[in-house]
Amino acid sequence: MRQNRAFPWANVLILWLVPVAAPARESLRLESSVEAMGTTFTIVAFGEDRARLEAALEESFDEVRRLDNLLSNYKPQSEWSRMNREAANGPVQVSQELFDLVEACQRYSQWSEGAFDITVGPLLKIWGFYKGSGRLPHRAEIRTAMASVGYHLVELNPAKHSVKFKRAGVELDPGGIGKGMAVDKLAEILRHNGIGSALVSAGGSTIYGLGVPPGEAGWKVKIRHPKIEGRYVEDLVLKNLSMSTSGTSEKFFISGGKLYSHIFDPRTGFPAQGMLSVSVTAPRALDSEAWTKPAFINGRAWAQAHKPAQARVFLCEDRLEIACAWLQ
Repeated sequence: MRQNRAFPWANVLILWLVPVAAPARESLRLESSVEAMGTTFTIVAFGEDRARLEAALEESFDEVRRLDNLLSNYKPQSEWSRMNREAANGPVQVSQELFDLVEACQRYSQWSEGAFDITVGPLLKIWGFYKGSGRLPHRAEIRTAMASVGYHLVELNPAKHSVKFKRAGVELDPGGIGKGMAVDKLAEILRHNGIGSALVSAGGSTIYGLGVPPGEAGWKVKIRHPKIEGRYVEDLVLKNLSMSTSGTSEKFFISGGKLYSHIFDPRTGFPAQGMLSVSVTAPRALDSEAWTKPAFINGRAWAQAHKPAQARVFLCEDRLEIACAWLQ
């Protein structure tokens, strides 16, 4: 079996800025990055006051670190890890912030007919994608893991802000939603600090274009070809809009000539097939990140019938000839 963690061009999305004409008043450009939540968060911001720009970026990155300590399932001391350890033994009271996120995930699960599901933690482990590059498990391992997978196994109590697992072995994974939450928080902080033009990126897979850069109609981005390095399949402009991309090139391995990616159908226990990448635009990054998964897993016809009214969906399907197009 030959294994690969990702293509060299793993991020399906590339951020792109073109030179702009000088505005009437001098506009400063500040760019900075921080490593958190298993990815690189980058902010490009424009403004006239350097001190304000620097303070806004510093506050934003402090928030990313705080969210990493809240949501990480790799840090034993995080609130998310404590919930995973204790919720099978009884209700665990969690912060309002964490409860609201888990509750939102339950709604995404219901709306997507179970295709979005943060209880996939056991599947990530037996398929080797938790801290690893992937492996082909035995069917008995998959059956065992599936007994602990399913959003119906998570019981929420809004009055007490508590989370309870209905059986041992349930483990929630924030990987399909955490970056979206963080990007939204950063955009909110930038707005609060009077920054009207910024691009927030979480590893290139979830981004938010705040306002417009000087001299432009919006933030220009390109969607990469899911298989061919250096090629692109679509250009678009973001203005007060988020975009998230999920694809097979992020994490995968090959066994018996077949590619298995880290995007699982929680209802079968196997990686989803038939799609190469899905990009979703939406006013909130939380929504765009969450909706890439059910569109990827359930396919074009389902996405056409069920996508949220404010969302746009761009799919690259795995056919004899790769077919990439926006849903109408």
